[in-house]
Amino acid sequence: MKIAVLIKQTPDTAELPKVAAEDVRQGDVKATMVINPWDEFAAEEAIQLSERFDADAVAISLGSPEAVEALKHAIAMGVPEAKLIDNSSAPAGDMWTTAALLAAAIRDEGEVDLVLAGKQSVDENSGAVFVGVACKLGYLLLTNVVKIVDIAGGMITVERLVEGAQETVSAPLPAVVSVGKEINDPRYPSFMGIRKAGKAKIPALNAGDLGVDAQPRTAWTNVRKPEVRKVEVVIVDGVSVQEKAAKLAEALLAEKVI
Repeated sequence: MKIAVLIKQTPDTAELPKVAAEDVRQGDVKATMVINPWDEFAAEEAIQLSERFDADAVAISLGSPEAVEALKHAIAMGVPEAKLIDNSSAPAGDMWTTAALLAAAIRDEGEVDLVLAGKQSVDENSGAVFVGVACKLGYLLLTNVVKIVDIAGGMITVERLVEGAQETVSAPLPAVVSVGKEINDPRYPSFMGIRKAGKAKIPALNAGDLGVDAQPRTAWTNVRKPEVRKVEVVIVDGVSVQEKAAKLAEALLAEKVI
């Protein structure tokens, strides 16, 4: 079995209040960059599944060459391999382009049975990229997973959170699984793991290597804030409910609400 875990490099959450969202979007971030905290749960689960099911695992990230530091963190934790998609020479892409590049890198690994991803990233909080990856790969998608119960016979059984409840679901592989923080406690990188990560040679591919058109499909232009609406509160008085209702109806008719 082969497992791919999606990793993103994001600003340190302790410094996020100092970072403007526009700077994050344009890549002009001055904050300390670290592995996305949500992705640590996915990396930890990849390590545990590798031990439980004798699987191979690889961490994959899209970003500038500096993003190898996030991949090295995953290696230091225990993920044996890593791969970077270098987008430093490409125009800033949208989430759909990001998903296409990640999906292509996963295909480049051969037959990948399971793709693990964190619930979201701390910089954009979209929780949408892994959805696009599942769509591009044609894999089933399981979200909000808090426990992987078993993988056997080409099936994966998980427990996932739904609104107000928890359910157990079985689905055929291959699949993309987004995990929540309840799934495990990410380990701290060991000294030996840090040494291994420091010596690791992480291959870097670009959009051309993967045969993907990296031109973004959407672009933000002429973005304006909506005008502030002025709201006035009117208290409808009357000696009876009927009189109040009649006055309210008259006011709504006068404002052409009804």
